[in-house]
Amino acid sequence: MSQLILEKMDQAIEILKEKQIDLWLVFVRETMAGGDPVLPLIYGHDLTWQSNLIFTRTGERIAVVGRFEAETARRDGGYTQVIPYDQSIRDELVNILEKINPSNIAINYSINDVQADGLTHGLYQVLRGYLETTPFFDRLISAENLVSALRGRKTPAELARIRAAVELTEDIFTQTFGYAKPGMSEQDISVYMHQKLIENNVGSAWEYENCPIVNTGPESHAGHVGPSQLTLQPGHILHIDFGVLKNDYCSDIQRVAYILRPGESAAPDEVQHGFDTIVGAARAAVAAMRPGIPGKVIDAAAREYVIRRGYEEFKHATGHQIGRLAHDGAGVIGPLWERYADTPNYELESTQVYTIEPSLFVPGYGIIGIEEDVLVTEIGAEYLSSPQVELILI
Repeated sequence: MSQLILEKMDQAIEILKEKQIDLWLVFVRETMAGGDPVLPLIYGHDLTWQSNLIFTRTGERIAVVGRFEAETARRDGGYTQVIPYDQSIRDELVNILEKINPSNIAINYSINDVQADGLTHGLYQVLRGYLETTPFFDRLISAENLVSALRGRKTPAELARIRAAVELTEDIFTQTFGYAKPGMSEQDISVYMHQKLIENNVGSAWEYENCPIVNTGPESHAGHVGPSQLTLQPGHILHIDFGVLKNDYCSDIQRVAYILRPGESAAPDEVQHGFDTIVGAARAAVAAMRPGIPGKVIDAAAREYVIRRGYEEFKHATGHQIGRLAHDGAGVIGPLWERYADTPNYELESTQVYTIEPSLFVPGYGIIGIEEDVLVTEIGAEYLSSPQVELILI
């Protein structure tokens, strides 16, 4: 078992104490078919039969797994007890609960946080069936707060991996903007950046075909869509959204350039104004970041800055957490739109890592969006990426 997983297991016990949760029950099966998102943080392997990973706030870590997976759990050394079973997990689970007698049992369901919603509806029904004749049936609660904290609070080992991913991403961006020339297509830029992923033996931070997202000019489609055959032309804004997956942790960064027309030595005023607006909006958001501040307050700082400068508000959140995934769950730096549920009300915590990514559209030129990766500290926020403050000229 990796040192990082051991760190996260220790962290889980401390969060149980903090949240006054007696027992956390992670119930999974056939995880290769789509396992609980929390599993890589606390186990690191797939599980086949129904399996219970149990943590208590007194420090017990119990793995109840199929007989043929018990030796793997023992060798890892992270669990204080490994209990194999053959025909049914029910009796072992009930025996453990009777010995511990928890007043509450947190299970992984959530209406707000997708990363805390790993218990399938089917397994939830199975669990209810196992417990319906026991006093524990009415003690089940959501593990949302626990999982959100565990995933969001980055350990030193996690932060080191994120920093390494950010550093590599910035290096690839530098090479890419040195390579980009008028006449190249969005797809050409994507192929070049994919080659850099291969050379560095890393993965893409999200779906390979759509990472990077490349936009040139006003006709390019914004959002989560792959690059097209549109070509870079003088007078275009070139916008790239890209991240790497390095050693299981992600970066997520956007950068923007302007392709000079013949005779130009700088971008037109309307392009520069748009770029300056986005830089200012990002700075406003980062300046507002500190523990205890809800994401909606930080989002408002960026959103209102863009509107005051004469642009329509952007149709997405200002930022999201990153970690093992580019969109890592829990709190969102966003407005109170229904699609974000309650996540914009979540307060920032020290050691969380967020993106800050305001954007706007300049008619006739294209999309301007920058995205920075930012660490929440005890006193504010620290850039992990080197913030873009000058428009790149090609």
